[in-house]
Amino acid sequence: MPIGGATQEHHHPRAEEIYYITHGTGRIRIEGEVRDVVAGDAIAILSWQRHKLWNTGAEPLRLLCCCAPAYEHNDTIITEDNPS
Repeated sequence: MPIGGATQEHHHPRAEEIYYITHGTGRIRIEGEVRDVVAGDAIAILSWQRHKLWNTGAEPLRLLCCCAPAYEHNDTIITEDNPS
């Protein structure tokens, strides 16, 4: 994710995710709870949990996203109108 970038808040009705941060720093919000994240952090996101990730650092934020079941685009529900 580029410097200053962010995902749109969304959730997945079926899939659970684990975000493993490999490089950089950021902030994640899951169901209204906000936490800072750094390289080495693993974040579990259950199905139906609304979540958003921001790059708050001075370098690209890189992560490995593991999904179960496997990711399908039609399992992503965007829950915000304007990404910021």
